[in-house]
Amino acid sequence: MKLGIPRECHDGELRVAATPETARQLAGLGLEVIIEATAGASADYPDQDYVEAGARLVRALDLPELDVLAHVRPLEPATAKALKRGAVTVGLASPSSELPTVQALAEAGVTSFALELVPRISRAQSMDALSSQALVAGYRCVLEAAIRLPRFFPLFMTAAGTVPPARVLVLGAGVAGLQAIGTAKRLGARVSANDIRPASADEVASMGGTFIKLDLETAEASGGYARELSADRGALQRELLAPHVAQSDVLITTAAVPGRRAPLLVSRQMVQGMRPGSVVVDLAAESGGNVEGSVPGEDILVPTADGHGHVTLVGLKDAPSALASDASRLYAKNVANLLALMIRDGVVAPDFDDDVVAGACLTHDGAVRHLPTAEALAALIPPPPDHAPHVQDRGEH
Repeated sequence: MKLGIPRECHDGELRVAATPETARQLAGLGLEVIIEATAGASADYPDQDYVEAGARLVRALDLPELDVLAHVRPLEPATAKALKRGAVTVGLASPSSELPTVQALAEAGVTSFALELVPRISRAQSMDALSSQALVAGYRCVLEAAIRLPRFFPLFMTAAGTVPPARVLVLGAGVAGLQAIGTAKRLGARVSANDIRPASADEVASMGGTFIKLDLETAEASGGYARELSADRGALQRELLAPHVAQSDVLITTAAVPGRRAPLLVSRQMVQGMRPGSVVVDLAAESGGNVEGSVPGEDILVPTADGHGHVTLVGLKDAPSALASDASRLYAKNVANLLALMIRDGVVAPDFDDDVVAGACLTHDGAVRHLPTAEALAALIPPPPDHAPHVQDRGEH
């Protein structure tokens, strides 16, 4: 079977869906690995390394001839339509925001696997791309903050006087948040954190942070994800967080609710209450933003309430791509491990009795298998009465 690895075309995307290491792994399982020229160059993986690993280099992929397509960013509808019926795709699909592509995949009879849907169970940890890329993003956002902060992160005791450590507040203690806590702590900052899931307190402490407990309802969904607070509880959360934000030199927000717009945690007024020179890094800027007014890919200077300076509001964009080599190394292993689970005698043959395979499947044989996505698609594009697409009820992921 022919496995294609494309050169990512999305502006700012530097990652690649296979490294020479995973190309060798998949070729060893019996697949013919075909990679577009310079697909890995931006992540520091030269074409020659892929050739030496057993891959075939081409100027451009011939989509209709591929049996499998591995990708990073969600596919374009035109790409989905160009694939042959029965082809398999593996990659990030962002199904809730890429409904036209989901529709195109189903209509083309493509079996697509969305890495966002991989079940959060122990057996699937090596395939969990959300976690691997959040690890990269959490590390990167602290470095971005440290570069911009006009003060040291660590404590310094010198003959000229003592410099106190920076106070870093992290909102959201998922994989990205915990990595941000650990990185800021290793740089010597005094770190505190908050998450609406009470179980996060021990994880924050294990990374060296101090957990800030707020008087809010428990908000933990299945799989360890956070669920969105009601409007009044969200307002109360911001009110309770305000004094902690004001005392911080650096604020890092990482909160996300899968499949929905990022929750608003910090208002402009809260940012203006911080000290002049403070830095806010919004890791969720691309999904709507945790901080009011953040713009993906831009630094915005927000005047402080006292009028004596400004706070730098950083809307991060393409955070994992900023560390494209290691981000690709981790992501490519996620892809290869999921494919390896489905390969039998050199053939990709998904076993839908396997919980991981079934859970990660987005479309198959003309059906949208992920029920929430199917419902969203049906609401957006009501099917003609005589040609309603088949939807298989698998329960919510």
